[in-house]
Amino acid sequence: MEYIILIVALVGIVFGADFLVAGSVSVARKFKVSDFVIGAAIVGVGTSMPELVVSFIGALNGNADVAIGNVVGSNIFNVLGILGVTAIFFPVAIDRKNMKFEIPLCIAVSILLAVLALNFFSGTPASISRIDGLVLLAFFAGFMWYSFARDRKLASQKTEVVEEKTPLWVAVLKIVGGLALLITSCDFFVDNAVLVAKSFGVNDAFISLTLIACGTSLPELAASIAAAIKKNTDMALGNIVGSSIFNITLILGLSSQVMPLTSSGITIVDYLVVIAAAVIPFLIGFVGKVGRIGGILIFIGFISYNWYLIETQNL
Repeated sequence: MEYIILIVALVGIVFGADFLVAGSVSVARKFKVSDFVIGAAIVGVGTSMPELVVSFIGALNGNADVAIGNVVGSNIFNVLGILGVTAIFFPVAIDRKNMKFEIPLCIAVSILLAVLALNFFSGTPASISRIDGLVLLAFFAGFMWYSFARDRKLASQKTEVVEEKTPLWVAVLKIVGGLALLITSCDFFVDNAVLVAKSFGVNDAFISLTLIACGTSLPELAASIAAAIKKNTDMALGNIVGSSIFNITLILGLSSQVMPLTSSGITIVDYLVVIAAAVIPFLIGFVGKVGRIGGILIFIGFISYNWYLIETQNL
């Protein structure tokens, strides 16, 4: 029965992502907001709701490995998995203007997460305190404010306007309905995937870094592929970058306010892979775009990391 629910949930995720992207594009054009910012601020935040729910519940249950591992694993999957798969089928271009803030911020908060979580300066056990969480929340607030403020300034300088014929209420309905379908489908997927994984006797750290992380990131995967199919590769990248920033700053920021997150199962290697993954879009920016070969190489990195987890955790 679990396998049937998994398949149905996957179908719901795909359709939910399509509604979300279609509605987001319409809203972007209505308010003259760029596709990248819509992808980063709206789609990125919306598709990260499953991660928020899972990590928040993990914190409530006192399971820091799930709360932190879900975010760490999701960010690795966002770049190595989603960007890799998307680029294999649709070349993803990177606008150099996005290398000035969004992508560097993603790298910065990834490094900040490692510094805070591993407590380099205090020597105490690896954890994210409530104060650490407030620092992360401040970064999230700054990111949202700057993204919209900068985009309004750029929009005011444009003379060419693309007319959007879809009524605003229809676009909003698509976004809300798409998000609801995504979150509900993802919830069913994760619940049943965990049941299947538990039957094989795997531990919480491995589940959170791989199965739960990939499951809660399926909305990002579906949304990015749907955006790429619609020739909105800038939104696809914005979704990946925005979701990665959102995962670290808002999700861990809020989860740590429930209780300090002390983790023993998430290692320094996991944090280093998160940082390396965040650097990849920045490196691609110097080339201009990533195509099929680049996508394959990035995805191989994702497979290699998961192979490392299997080998080192004796699963």
